[in-house]
Amino acid sequence: INAAAPAPMPYSNAFRTAINQTKCAQNPVRKVPASGRRHSPRQVTMAGDTASPPGAASYFVNLADGDVVTSPLKVVFGLSGMGVAPAGVEAENTGHHHLLIDRPPLGRGEDGAAEFDANLIADEHNVHFGKGQTETVIDLPPGRHTLQLVLGDANHIPHDPPVMSAVITITVE
Repeated sequence: INAAAPAPMPYSNAFRTAINQTKCAQNPVRKVPASGRRHSPRQVTMAGDTASPPGAASYFVNLADGDVVTSPLKVVFGLSGMGVAPAGVEAENTGHHHLLIDRPPLGRGEDGAAEFDANLIADEHNVHFGKGQTETVIDLPPGRHTLQLVLGDANHIPHDPPVMSAVITITVE
């Protein structure tokens, strides 16, 4: 799975990891999911709950459940009742998008409900858009795929209550 961001990252992953390790060392509060699986330093909780306003919603602008598409696929993220801000920016009623691909819905994965209280992991099934991107292009192999959008706060933690789309299933021809 390849997700192309509209603009290159200004910092290398090694630099971002070093900065986040420093932040984590300064803040001893860490939440570990029920599975006991520890996340990388970028994925350790560094803040408390971030409230979302009533009625906030995340959705797919250009896709619907059951759509048949071709790859590469443009995915446009929708958000109402809140604004978009890059990761690391703490501004009221804002967050940044995460695209969950071919994995259980948030809260029903390996870590269960602990996913709502911990940083969203970053891997091929959990794609972060920490620069505040509102769209991407992804390459998916032919077949059925599930997608879900989840808004994360400045530290990649879902809001309280979570702002997330319904899971949709698409078919790539």
